[in-house]
Amino acid sequence: MSLTTSDISRIAHLARLEMAPAESERMLTKLSGFFDMVQKMRSVDTTGIAPLAHPFETIGDVSLRLRDDLVSEPDNRAANQRSAPAVEAGLFLVPKVIE
Repeated sequence: MSLTTSDISRIAHLARLEMAPAESERMLTKLSGFFDMVQKMRSVDTTGIAPLAHPFETIGDVSLRLRDDLVSEPDNRAANQRSAPAVEAGLFLVPKVIE
């Protein structure tokens, strides 16, 4: 996919960004490089290759070294909610914002 400086200007306008011409040229180079990489990835023939749900599936049975899930902090909910204007059943009450 080939981008032009007018494409960069349009993208910047849509994102509400103000770009100097030098920044626009630099962004054009970066985005063009990104799209070139995507095009290379799309050109690889993946026919017959099943998608992976997780990269560790390729390794097999791997034991991840994770720390034990232990409580390391005291329960300070009551102290933290003392300054709240409204609390119910351990939850902060806030005004309704959806009409």
